[in-house]
Amino acid sequence: MRINAPAAYIILYALMYAAFGVASPFWPEYFRAKALSSQEIGLLLGAAMVVRLAAGPLVGRLADISESLRSVLAGCAALAAAMAAALSFADSFVMLLCVALAQAAALAPMTSIADALSVSAARPQLAGKPFEYGWIRGAASAAFASGTIIIGQFIRPDHLDPVVWLNAMLLLAAAAATALLPPVRTPAEPRTSRSADRMGMHLLLRIPRFRSVLAVSALVYGSHAMHDAFAVIRWSDSGIAAPVISLLWSEAVAAEVVVFFLIGPALVHHLGARGAASVAALAGIVRWTVGGTTTSILLLSLVQPLHGLTFALLHLACMRILGAVVPTKLSATAQTVYAFGSGLVTAVITAMSGVLYARYAGASFVAMAGLCAAALPFAWLGFGAGSPPPGGSVARAGSF
Repeated sequence: MRINAPAAYIILYALMYAAFGVASPFWPEYFRAKALSSQEIGLLLGAAMVVRLAAGPLVGRLADISESLRSVLAGCAALAAAMAAALSFADSFVMLLCVALAQAAALAPMTSIADALSVSAARPQLAGKPFEYGWIRGAASAAFASGTIIIGQFIRPDHLDPVVWLNAMLLLAAAAATALLPPVRTPAEPRTSRSADRMGMHLLLRIPRFRSVLAVSALVYGSHAMHDAFAVIRWSDSGIAAPVISLLWSEAVAAEVVVFFLIGPALVHHLGARGAASVAALAGIVRWTVGGTTTSILLLSLVQPLHGLTFALLHLACMRILGAVVPTKLSATAQTVYAFGSGLVTAVITAMSGVLYARYAGASFVAMAGLCAAALPFAWLGFGAGSPPPGGSVARAGSF
């Protein structure tokens, strides 16, 4: 069965991100319902993060070497679904840990391989007009939020099994949805030896703009770690009510969807990837400076929508660069390394965040503005025109 490319990618991304949305916010509570202690939950979640960081680049490289991105993506989704179902039958910490780590390894490369497929594909058409990658990611963000809302109607503190089963069903559906994806039209590239294929990472790191993407994404995405860990605590301690906190958080998610769907593609088109990435870094400087110096509801409500720039716009700019400079045969490797870099920095800052917040309180958020300031020269100077990647042609620059 074949449907048009835009619809196929929207279906795939919606299923994947809905699966993440129904489960990600509730895993800690699910593990607590399984009688795990706080220490055991922390160990399990931390170990899963380490496994994701390690598995992503390894599986991405395997997908490139095998030239079977769709098959690897389908296998990862199916394995993740099986491990989700297995969580229901695990009844000890060791069993839960083993199953959770297996699922983390399967989940790690999924979004990166999906991005590699979509960014490497020829620009699709919908009713004769170009279809933007941002629309796919916007649909994914909306699906994540919808999944979280929907699962909330079916669970109770003493009944969390729907989290596992809906997560498993959606992941299994995502595995099946890979069959709908159109074949990737790979541009003609010079034949490379097996030894050259094994040097994929080395070839990627020789691309100046790829190195700039790693630096900017790690710094700007990593700057979100303090907010994700302590924003709610900071706001609650300042007397902001829970319903208002929920609205502030929802503002950020809504802005992400709007930028992916509407504003982001236009900004990347008019400003270029360099301008868009620079705007994202500047937005981060403003967002974290305000967030670190005040808890005024009015001011927070004005800067929370900047999440659409600090995350969604930067992601679109990075995808534009990766689509332009990365050889098609290294697309999955590049995407998983891109995710690894920002994931590693985020994990390190998250681990440090408790100490920083305890010592400096709101000033620790201002330090995140410093990370965005450090990213600004990399974005402006490094995202500009550069030499083509060594050893072959590039992926299609206009992809999605």
